[in-house]
Amino acid sequence: MQMYPESVNLAGKKEWSLWRRIKRSKTSYLMLAPFFILFLFFTILPVVVSIFLSFTYFNMLEWPTFIGWDNYVKLFLEDDIFLIALKNTFLFAVITGPVSYFLCLMFAWIINEFKGKMRAFLTLIFYAPSISGQAYLIWNIILTGDRYGYLNSLLLKLQIIDNPILWMKTEKYVLPMLIVVQLWLSLGTGFLAFIAGLQTVDKTLYEAGAVDGIKNRWQELWYITLPAMKPQLMFGAVMQITTSFAVADVSIQLAGNPSVNYAGATVVTHLLDYGMTRFEMGYASAIATVLFLLMVGSNKLVQRILRRVGD
Repeated sequence: MQMYPESVNLAGKKEWSLWRRIKRSKTSYLMLAPFFILFLFFTILPVVVSIFLSFTYFNMLEWPTFIGWDNYVKLFLEDDIFLIALKNTFLFAVITGPVSYFLCLMFAWIINEFKGKMRAFLTLIFYAPSISGQAYLIWNIILTGDRYGYLNSLLLKLQIIDNPILWMKTEKYVLPMLIVVQLWLSLGTGFLAFIAGLQTVDKTLYEAGAVDGIKNRWQELWYITLPAMKPQLMFGAVMQITTSFAVADVSIQLAGNPSVNYAGATVVTHLLDYGMTRFEMGYASAIATVLFLLMVGSNKLVQRILRRVGD
């Protein structure tokens, strides 16, 4: 009788076991198939193609030409605008990411204390700016560079300034103003996830906590509420990281593209410049790959931090 190595037998058993599980749960897999197909073709495949194109010269008119690491060398050693955009993006991520995440959690925690229609009304009030199509129109009026702009008018009336300030045309003001606007717009999907998570926490946990020595609301939040809604915390973190690294519309709408001395440039505006204006798709793919790696790395770091919540 012919003998097979033990590893081959184990591999064969695993494959057979996997096939049996798939066959036994074929209805579930069929129901998952539409989402999986869409996810494969519109998420995974574009990422793989983008990484491949980042090693090529591709202008959308000619077949891609493999050039190795040239795009990445140019990106980090020759492209000064990318370095400015990278610095601005990190500032957006470091400031708006944690601050907006904390604000989403705090506002959701406070609003959850209300009941019924009042809670629904307050949720709508805080969530509305993130979905409002007129948000940039409002801020354009506020930041208008003449004395009729709301901010200039207020500061002139209070005699804080003597002359109107061109907020979005003065380099030192562009990035701080964009950060303020981004924070105002940041109560989005993560905020709703926190509201939902707070409403699903088992109320008996608070009674058990009181018996075990929980003395105030802050201890309830840290030892009971946050551990009970870790999935929502993780989802909110992913959404805030993605939003903070993908800032583009607010900069384009308020500061223009390019902004004055690229003061409002971000990695995504730089990507749009090369991808949608210059059609240098290979170089744009290199920018997109760097952005993708930054997001993945940040998500891993945040997940590691959130696992310690409640410890």
